[in-house]
Amino acid sequence: MSDRRGLSVHDRPTGVRTDRPTVAVVDGFGSASRLTQAFQAAGHDCVRVQSAVDIPEYYRRELDLSRYAANIVHHGDVSATVGLLAAYRPRAVIAGSEQGVELADALGAAAGLPGNGTALSYARRTKDAQIATIAAAGLPATRQLPVRDADQLAAWHRKVGGRVVVKPIRSARNDGVHICDTPAESVAAYLRIRSAVNDFGHRNEGVVAQEYLTGTEFVVNTVSWRGRHRVTDTWRYSKIDINGVRDRIIGIRSVPPTEACWTVLRRYAFAVLDALDIRYGPAHLEIIITGAGPRLVEVGARLCGSDVARYAVLATGESQIDRTVQAYLDGDRFLAEVDAPYRCDAHAAMAFLVAPVEGRLKGYPLLDQVERLDSYRGRSVRVQPGELLRRTVDDSSEPLAVGLAHADAATVEKDLNTICYLDGPGFYELEEDDNG
Repeated sequence: MSDRRGLSVHDRPTGVRTDRPTVAVVDGFGSASRLTQAFQAAGHDCVRVQSAVDIPEYYRRELDLSRYAANIVHHGDVSATVGLLAAYRPRAVIAGSEQGVELADALGAAAGLPGNGTALSYARRTKDAQIATIAAAGLPATRQLPVRDADQLAAWHRKVGGRVVVKPIRSARNDGVHICDTPAESVAAYLRIRSAVNDFGHRNEGVVAQEYLTGTEFVVNTVSWRGRHRVTDTWRYSKIDINGVRDRIIGIRSVPPTEACWTVLRRYAFAVLDALDIRYGPAHLEIIITGAGPRLVEVGARLCGSDVARYAVLATGESQIDRTVQAYLDGDRFLAEVDAPYRCDAHAAMAFLVAPVEGRLKGYPLLDQVERLDSYRGRSVRVQPGELLRRTVDDSSEPLAVGLAHADAATVEKDLNTICYLDGPGFYELEEDDNG
């Protein structure tokens, strides 16, 4: 039972001990690498469970199986996978990315380990079901329409009026999200989405239309244990319209607990977690504060991506990573500290650059100016010189991310604005076209 791209359940990466306690991570991609490192530092090895035999290219290129004691490939039989996993005696099963949420719930429940159960797994993974579930619990929620056909959608858009969002009921990042001003645009988006293959490599299962929420969007990252929740970090989105894309996220800035909006966000986020029965582990919520109050965009019962945890630590001294490890390994201490707001040691931000040009990348001629900024703390280059640069329209075509942190909030804001100013055609040097 092996995956042709990775390890079988019998393989052991060199240097990884297997006599230590273990934690199972389902679909460990992206931020899960930092989680495995943190568990290993705490004396636990990690076993990776792969929810499907095939891994989409976007995720395969960032997967490092050397971090895991083993890789167990799930073939659809939960009991069989639990049996294979039992050989490693895991003390927890945690979703390592969005597509692993449901299997992590099922494996944890079948193995009798602390987890969120399976009753609301579908809602935790499915956008329209999330909104319906929190609305049924009495929380303020956006108006929406699970789309059955084009005529139904056009009629609903005319009734709602204004701008709406049309998106797959299951996706990651901003895959397949369309902001539409007219019923005709909504119908065109629906027709594109319903036949598309998503970033997980699956054909979209359905489409939902939701009213467009006007306001400021925030990220609230949490960790839960025994139904008690802790906010580990909070961020405010910066957005622009560019490359034909409306509301493209170009940055995030940390939000200290002293800001008035923080308490509102915390209270609403905890109510959402309760409504979706997220009682254990990390969660990532996107919430817009509108003129009528907070409204959920969506929630993932897993870690926040984009290496946000690294910069959360610089701002607050903690992150979802270390608090998740603490919760699963020392739940009593986690609960003792659960209600205390995180510190504000500094201020942090991340800039997500948006390429307005495309071609074979020669280099980033202005990157040295970014690296000289007072708050510069690191970068993640996703398109290297010599590779094909695409005009940025979604997260998969984002060329570069930059992290900032500084004791002075104004310095972070200035540096983030400077990066936004530099990020134009002159930021990208393209190789000359031999045919030009």
